[in-house]
Amino acid sequence: MWNIKVLSYVTFLYLICFLFYLGVLIFRYRRLAKVATGFTIFTLLVHTVGIGLRWIESHRLGIGHAPLSNLYESLVFFAWCITAIYLAVEKKYKNPLFGAFTMPFSCLTMAYASFSPDVNSRLEPLLPALKSNWLIIHVITCFLAYGAFAVACGLSIIYLLKRRGGKVWDVFPSLGQLDNLNYQIVTFGFIFLTIGIITGAVWADKAWGSYWSWDPKETWSLITWFIYAIFIHCRLVRGWREARMATVSIIGFLSVLFTYFGVSFLLSGLHSYAKPS
Repeated sequence: MWNIKVLSYVTFLYLICFLFYLGVLIFRYRRLAKVATGFTIFTLLVHTVGIGLRWIESHRLGIGHAPLSNLYESLVFFAWCITAIYLAVEKKYKNPLFGAFTMPFSCLTMAYASFSPDVNSRLEPLLPALKSNWLIIHVITCFLAYGAFAVACGLSIIYLLKRRGGKVWDVFPSLGQLDNLNYQIVTFGFIFLTIGIITGAVWADKAWGSYWSWDPKETWSLITWFIYAIFIHCRLVRGWREARMATVSIIGFLSVLFTYFGVSFLLSGLHSYAKPS
């Protein structure tokens, strides 16, 4: 199918994006920075076209649902969210060097979606539990949160590397600016994660007759929510700054990855439809 071919190409395009940004970091060429940004925008557009083609193909086959329902489609959308949020951050703060630590997340996510034998990329009808108007809202809000947390993790890694010293890191903003930017992005993600959990609870009530059932996916989503709630609490109430905040941000993203991948592959529950078939 054309959508799968286009999305497979996107994986390699993201690899090129990463190499461009890495070149900017190493060689400090301003023109290369513009090329890196422009090529990333182009890749995001191709990525969007691929998602659109999959949606069109779904309607052509009589399935007709948004491409957000299985592991493959969620991985594709996850990578899209990471890139879109990164480009918004780059535009606002006018620093393309962040891309060297963000594009790997997009590239690896798409590579896993496109080439892992564990991921089923076929278009299939929705399971009964997924046939709800809440599906799109729930998935979009959760993955906007996950995308923001991925970008925040990249910034946290930059922060910790810059804190260790070395001239190569002088091109990045100050530690204080990185700390503030990390806090802003985590707050953005936390808001959307909260909305995602709430809409998921409403969806669960419609599908299974209960707002909360302590399903493994629900439990780990709540754990992730608490980690980022602690991040914000410690910042606002305890006045935490710098390395501790960057560390909590990275721990939070590890929790996101376990919520997303670990639960799907290692634990069984109501969300078992997310497992590859």
